[in-house]
Amino acid sequence: MKKLFALILVLLLAAAPAFAGETLRVAAVLSGSLGDRSFYDSANEGIQTLMELYPDRVKGSVIECKNDASMFTSNLISAAEQNDVVVAVGWEFWDALTEYVSELPDTKFVFVDNGLDGVGDNLLSITYAQNEGSFLVGYIAGKLTETGKIGVVGGEDSETINDFIVGYEAGAKYAREDVECMRQYAGTYDDPAKGKENALALYGMGCDIVFQVASRTGEGVFEAAEETGHLAIGVDSDQKYINPDVIICSMIKQVGNSIVAVVQGILEEDSFAGGTIWSANMASGLIDVGYGEEGMPQQVSDELKAEVAQIKQDIIDGVIEVPTAFH
Repeated sequence: MKKLFALILVLLLAAAPAFAGETLRVAAVLSGSLGDRSFYDSANEGIQTLMELYPDRVKGSVIECKNDASMFTSNLISAAEQNDVVVAVGWEFWDALTEYVSELPDTKFVFVDNGLDGVGDNLLSITYAQNEGSFLVGYIAGKLTETGKIGVVGGEDSETINDFIVGYEAGAKYAREDVECMRQYAGTYDDPAKGKENALALYGMGCDIVFQVASRTGEGVFEAAEETGHLAIGVDSDQKYINPDVIICSMIKQVGNSIVAVVQGILEEDSFAGGTIWSANMASGLIDVGYGEEGMPQQVSDELKAEVAQIKQDIIDGVIEVPTAFH
């Protein structure tokens, strides 16, 4: 963990001294809700970790917008007025940040999962190379599918979600050229019933492995996998613990650790890379694949894990270039 943070802090060298030795008030404002066991919960874990690491120096809080558009701007502004650092978690804050960051110069903003540039030196954007991690789980799916058909359930038809999907498809075809990848979009991140419906449709079309990229909606994918006797892949956090018998692996995007790293930069180095976009790729240690904890059933063999580890290194070294949905 310390090595990871040290690597990340090297990337955050823009000086902005202000908080060394003082209590730092940090708020994460979530566009959705806690309890998704992936994206939003990972952000919350970052806040909780900061308070554990710095009990006398960090006062943290989490504000949920619960996918209510009327709350995005008001909650963001309220958080900015009461905190030194505000972490906006979700693309839904794009317009509010564009309009208000420059009007709130005393607050440092961190925009998670989106690259917003040119709105102020007090905003740091973090984008993630989810396509790289998705390439790894796609490779696993391509190796394990028995039908030659795999699927993915996305929360919406957007560039970020499609970045997962193109990486997943590329990884699957790297493993098996004739594999067919089908997709369904739920149109929501907070409806497990819809996710289950989408996954059942994919399994019904012959897919035997489905990747969920839909936050809480994706939990319905796991339910569908269990009911039909098929397999699934988790997202953002290592989700295998939810159902070890059907979740073969997870594409990990460590939102919480990236939040910790940025705040540690402020606390320990008096540094904040405001006005920039930080790309958290596989080389940063924040993008990976997870197989659950020791003792859990393992559908992925040690031999296949070794192949995946080599592919991961090849991506880091630039030997394999993973396609992206961003242009």
